Amino acid sequence: MDVKTILLILIPILAAILSSYLTFYFTSKTKRNDAILKYKEDKYSNLLVLLQGFIGLTASSETKKKFFEEQHRSWLYCSDSVVTAINDMIELAISEKGKDPEPEKGRKVVGNIVLEMRKDLLGKTKLNPKDFRYIDVIDPIRNGRS
Repeated sequence: MDVKTILLILIPILAAILSSYLTFYFTSKTKRNDAILKYKEDKYSNLLVLLQGFIGLTASSETKKKFFEEQHRSWLYCSDSVVTAINDMIELAISEKGKDPEPEKGRKVVGNIVLEMRKDLLGKTKLNPKDFRYIDVIDPIRNGRS
């Protein structure tokens, strides 16, 4: 056999092997990234719901406690910008020494957390912290009002 014949046989085989490996590699990487994104989405959803412990009429120490439990775990999966945004909210709460912060400051810091979560999940967003609006939905009968 001459070199030309050997190359005609080897090149397609090597190309097939390389193509199979690259397909496997990129498929595995995509699946892993999808799983990480789904995990973060679930965890961010939990944090978002628990942020209600700091906002409006739904603020409660029990929800705050659950938020802080999840916040401690969030160091494992949150992006740096989300951790920083949560720390800003914690600093605001500490600086107010148990009192409710100015509503505008509170809305801004919570809106910034939500915005950073969106950026982490979606990559880009045209929204800003003011675009996140929280509306108290309270059952008046359960809360002694009618």
